[in-house]
Amino acid sequence: MGRVNGPDLAFGLFLVAVGALAFALVADLPMGSAARMGAGYVPRALSVLVVLFGLGLGGRALVAGRVAFPAVAWRPVVLIGAAVGLFALALPRLGLALTCFLVVLVAGLASRDVRLGENVVVALALAAFAVGLFVHLLGLPFAVWPQSAGGWSW
Repeated sequence: MGRVNGPDLAFGLFLVAVGALAFALVADLPMGSAARMGAGYVPRALSVLVVLFGLGLGGRALVAGRVAFPAVAWRPVVLIGAAVGLFALALPRLGLALTCFLVVLVAGLASRDVRLGENVVVALALAAFAVGLFVHLLGLPFAVWPQSAGGWSW
């Protein structure tokens, strides 16, 4: 088994597992028929399609040439994950504008090609866009700025 495309085989097996799990989770829903679909018809059909796609990808990986797993670029993985965590922790304390600004700055550090000045401009623009969209246009109840010194406590 020296001629296996490892990444494709791993993803194919992942898709088979996800499709099988989805199929098992919707097994109790009524199937119905094509003319009169029940609640389980589409989820079951989609889970079968995911399993078939995973089997096809895994089968192709077994006959394809050997491909090793690529090296993981840890900088983007860590910084994007940190940006998501920062958003979750900072939003209730810092407000939407400051949180979006900081999250974009941290996420921008994931790429070595982004300059600090460009990152600041993009962060300001996205923070303004987020406030305009979510607070003013959609009327969601987000605090735009930190509310009080009490909001800074963990």
